[in-house]
Amino acid sequence: MIDVTAQDPRLDEAAERLYAAQASSGPVPPLTETYPDFSVAQAYSVQRRNLARYLREGASLIGHKIGLTSAPMQTLLGVHEPDFGYVLDSMVLDDGAAVPRSAFCAPRVEPEAAFRLRAPLRGPGVTVADVMAATESVAAALEIVDSRIADWRITLPDTIADNASSGAVVLGEWVPIADAPSLPTTTAALVVNDALVETGKGTAVIGDPAAAVAWLANALAEYGTAIEAGQFVMSGSYTTAAFVGAGDRAAATITGLGAVSVSFT
Repeated sequence: MIDVTAQDPRLDEAAERLYAAQASSGPVPPLTETYPDFSVAQAYSVQRRNLARYLREGASLIGHKIGLTSAPMQTLLGVHEPDFGYVLDSMVLDDGAAVPRSAFCAPRVEPEAAFRLRAPLRGPGVTVADVMAATESVAAALEIVDSRIADWRITLPDTIADNASSGAVVLGEWVPIADAPSLPTTTAALVVNDALVETGKGTAVIGDPAAAVAWLANALAEYGTAIEAGQFVMSGSYTTAAFVGAGDRAAATITGLGAVSVSFT
């Protein structure tokens, strides 16, 4: 099991930098520049420090997000597997919500399938079949990704420490898993201001969005945690991520799951 509570004042300092950047919507230089030997294990320690702080302040952990599921993003950062972060209750927006652009540093939007669990998933050894058996429902969703690292100049440890570059999530209507289509065969369309940005297949999410959820359950096992019943998982983007600004409206549709949208004021 990986220890993310290691005592190191640099990790406390890095967590404080990201916490302040989140609060002020003011980005900071890459942590890998400030701390040249900053590692992936240390980055998850920083992420968990801030999660613990938010929980102490009264937030609730209600979900998880998976990042770096697409081959182009993995190639860009020189990695061969995804990363993960947490979703707090304060990060969830209603479908059709309007959110201030000023609440973010440099927001982008991605279309994803969200999984809501009726039973826990605890690795190791979780399979796609296990994920499908544990899933209550799925929904079309938009993730608002955001980087508290200036100009998105991220390496893998930078984005991990920064909660896998998560900003907020917008959830569409939940579809019972028995009524949902085969997710690898679905197609997502990302639209910004009525202009199509890109379409993508469910297979873009490491072959199957459910495979991403299985990966997460197994990865979390290394930290002694699980995906709990009632929590949801953002399984990763079908397409590229599009930048958005004040006045923009973003929408996503996933075949068989419906549509979801958000506006920026």
